[in-house]
Amino acid sequence: MAVTLSLVLLFGLFLALILRANKSYGTALVAALFGFYLANTGAAGTINDLMNALVHALPN
Repeated sequence: MAVTLSLVLLFGLFLALILRANKSYGTALVAALFGFYLANTGAAGTINDLMNALVHALPN
């Protein structure tokens, strides 16, 4: 768990820096790796519940 959390923080920081610098090289790869490692943390359930609540809150 500690290694996964560290990788989530590392990829999240790297993704924020890439997006802030407007560099497109490797952004999709970093975003995919960030999402992959984020899905393996305990935050995945909370994020999924939040997205479901947002979708249901939007009018159809």
